[in-house]
Amino acid sequence: MPDTTDITAPYASELPDGVELRRLVIPQSLDAADAADFVAMVRARNEIYREINGNDDESNTPAEILPRYQDEIYERNLLWIVLREGEVVGRAILTLPREDGSRVAFLNVELVRSAWGRGIGTAAAELLEKTARDEGRTVLQAWAVHDEDATAERLGAPTGFGTIALDHTARFLRAHGYSLEQIERKSALPLTDASYARVDELIAEARRASEGYRIVQWTVPTPADVIDAYAWMKSRMVTDAPAAGIEFDEEVWDAARVADHERPYLESERTLHVTAARHIASGELVAFNELVIGADRTEPTHQEDTLVLAEHRGHRLGMLVKCAALHDWRTFAPQSPRVITYNAEENRPMLDINEAIGFVPVAYNGAWKKTVR
Repeated sequence: MPDTTDITAPYASELPDGVELRRLVIPQSLDAADAADFVAMVRARNEIYREINGNDDESNTPAEILPRYQDEIYERNLLWIVLREGEVVGRAILTLPREDGSRVAFLNVELVRSAWGRGIGTAAAELLEKTARDEGRTVLQAWAVHDEDATAERLGAPTGFGTIALDHTARFLRAHGYSLEQIERKSALPLTDASYARVDELIAEARRASEGYRIVQWTVPTPADVIDAYAWMKSRMVTDAPAAGIEFDEEVWDAARVADHERPYLESERTLHVTAARHIASGELVAFNELVIGADRTEPTHQEDTLVLAEHRGHRLGMLVKCAALHDWRTFAPQSPRVITYNAEENRPMLDINEAIGFVPVAYNGAWKKTVR
């Protein structure tokens, strides 16, 4: 069950009059008497992402989000809502992985733009940082979307791949002691007849280069005959994907963890469709791609994890699983207008695949880190 301990860690900065940071209790259901704050939080979240993106591509309903915060087996989420004159205008989230000996905490402060520049973000960040330190976490990390202002000073990642504008968010994070570690590209693919025609061309080419492999597909819950292999691939996401200076705890996945991971999708009626590649000679699953869509099939599709195990790279398997998934999507979610995906800027092999398919950059995120005693 979600943790409901009352954490009221103090923060040094004064909040403006009429502003409150209130600990959010995760309700048992949306019909519960204490669900109003959660619903208001989701409403504010959607408005914040609407301001960032200029669209509703990342909007979710309370029913879609609630199961994610109710499931705290592998990470603990502490949330606060930001109220201004009684209206929720933002949120502060601290995510604490539960891996043994973890030093890591992930922080997120999100405010509607009318609440910027008033000291609210600073107070929320101080609250999250103190709580993280009290929990024994010394590696504080955050992801942030950055404005693409061509006239602004640029800030490059230490990886040597990509730059972001030195915008309000970047200045805020630098002022609070965070350093930019990695830049992540958000890309979109319009799902048109031309896009599907291109996918058909590329999947034929990929099949010729990967004759020793075949496609396996399923929609969660994951079938018993592939769940152990899928669990092994999921465990490799934190070790095989480019992470630059961002720290992740090594994760142990098994069939039970896969089932726990999939439960929020099933409870919120979101569809998670997996396309994998099986190595025929060994019988092992060695690559996979995930596509997700909500109960409303007219919404954008989100591409989540994609991975080719290191020992099987060089056979166009990334192209194979991505294109096979999209080929299936034409009949699976024909009204979805586009696919959204995220990749590290230094992950050129995966970006090359995306660009060949027709994905185009639409935004850039910064991965930031601060180490404390």
